[in-house]
Amino acid sequence: MKKILFVSSEAHPLIKTGGLADVSGSLPKALADLGDEVRLIIPNYQAIKTTGDIYYKSTVQLQNAYANLLETRLPGTDVLVWLVDCPQLFGLAGNPYTDAQGQAYANNAERFALFCRIAVEVAMGRGYLDWKPDIVHCNDWQTGLVPALLSLESGRPATVFTIHNMAYQGLFPKQAFSLLNLPRALWHPNGLEFNGSLSFIKGGLAYADRITTVSPTYAEEIQSAEFGYGLEGLLSYRNNDLTGIVNGIDDGQWNSLTDPAIASHYDASSLADKQGNKTALQTRLGLPLAKVPLFALISRLVDQKGIDLLLACLPEMMALPLQFVLLGSGEKQYEQQLVAFAKANPEKMAVTLGYDEDLAHLMEAGADLFLMPSRFEPCGLNQLYSQRYGTPPIVRRCGGLADTVIDTLPETLANNTATGFVFDQASAGSLMEAIKRALFVHSQPKVWQQLQTNGMQKDFSWQNSAKAYQALYAQL
Repeated sequence: MKKILFVSSEAHPLIKTGGLADVSGSLPKALADLGDEVRLIIPNYQAIKTTGDIYYKSTVQLQNAYANLLETRLPGTDVLVWLVDCPQLFGLAGNPYTDAQGQAYANNAERFALFCRIAVEVAMGRGYLDWKPDIVHCNDWQTGLVPALLSLESGRPATVFTIHNMAYQGLFPKQAFSLLNLPRALWHPNGLEFNGSLSFIKGGLAYADRITTVSPTYAEEIQSAEFGYGLEGLLSYRNNDLTGIVNGIDDGQWNSLTDPAIASHYDASSLADKQGNKTALQTRLGLPLAKVPLFALISRLVDQKGIDLLLACLPEMMALPLQFVLLGSGEKQYEQQLVAFAKANPEKMAVTLGYDEDLAHLMEAGADLFLMPSRFEPCGLNQLYSQRYGTPPIVRRCGGLADTVIDTLPETLANNTATGFVFDQASAGSLMEAIKRALFVHSQPKVWQQLQTNGMQKDFSWQNSAKAYQALYAQL
């Protein structure tokens, strides 16, 4: 049994902007279920949603600042959560990182530097909590200073740093380094300095004992110029310390037999009952109850997700016997183009802007096929949900999509491993070819049912991922 301090800037269901929160809400619980003693530490944002009691634990004084440590539990679990309470830095309304206009807060460097420093005090047993971890597990740039600062401590715990998306690095002007009063020993090209700027993520990449990312293929990709964002050299240099571990899914929340958000419950032995969800989805979104393949996409509407490829395919898709539903928000130009396509094709297409958790569940259960044409995808979760719900995904061969979806080919159909459709080029032509291939297989009911069953029988639970992390911790 290990004592693990899990450091994250967000955790579902307390606060969520993306996949990092799903991991930080699920992995600590899975590790605790396997016997580890886990404590989660996150900032005490104004928007945190907790149903449990919150207790004052201690006040931690730094050279020029202080913060209170509050304690609660991760809802639905026994995992203790320590909230770093500093109202002038974290008591802002709304998103953890950006203001109402979507602009990053001007003092983000100061906010997350304080968070990291408090995490270091807790890690070194100086948080007045009567607890000291064996391992400190940090996540993404907001926690990157923790391994760097711990590298200067004697008798420190081991450190693990997980990259959830290399595109977000926590870069700040050089003067931020001195304004934050960081130790001079950390300012050099092999430390926190990156092309003359201060890089939070480099703190994790250069100083953590081990680095992980959220799929084996993404671990390879980030060592290349295309996906490394200037840090590919450092990642290649440290590749013996770099491991890819695929995220899991919460199979309590994502279970087609018990999901309260869907209209009709089913499993691999009762696939005919899935049809009730398609009818409910078509009805809810105002589409005709047509007996044609129904495609779904749930995504942020940004370049990373290949939305431009989809838009280029829509004229041809609308000419085929199919329906298409989309849930998401993002760049205004994409939102406007998608809404215009839906208006022009009301019998075939429905767009819902924003995010709706219940609708997302109904779409996973009610669609026949799920689209994920991402340009890059560190892990991805929707392709896992889709397979679990018997909705074969169409994905581009990148990151976690390459690691979790088995392409439908004669040999994979023969050995019952096929679970979806995979294409290689980030082009509209390649995506359209995959869509047509999927429609051809969908027209063969027996083969299609086998494909659905294969996906539903795969184990994407957090137990598997947690065991892989435990094996990594054991090496430390």
